[in-house]
Amino acid sequence: VQLQASGGGLVQPGGSLRLSCKAAGSILSYDVLGWYRQAPGKERELVAIITSDGSTNYAESVKARFTISRENVKNIIYLQMSSLKPEDTAVYYCNARRVGTSVNLWGQGTQVTVSS
Repeated sequence: VQLQASGGGLVQPGGSLRLSCKAAGSILSYDVLGWYRQAPGKERELVAIITSDGSTNYAESVKARFTISRENVKNIIYLQMSSLKPEDTAVYYCNARRVGTSVNLWGQGTQVTVSS
């Protein structure tokens, strides 16, 4: 497994979770790292990305609530999620890709359920 996601679970509305994605190799070899999610009956959507120079971009629905970060030494991508809402319920996938190539890796997904 080249990308291993973890950290999902059941949380109450307003709660927090931190997702982790451990890469088998160096994440420095990828141009863009990101988190996506897919809710039941919906298409997979972008949540957040972080580039090799540290720039970040977020979906409007998660801005100011979620933070993506990377720990290069440990080859881990994080997604800190706060003020969670029921509509954040989805399977979350991490992604690593090299721009201009066919390299586009996906983790296995981790379930996040926000419910009281």
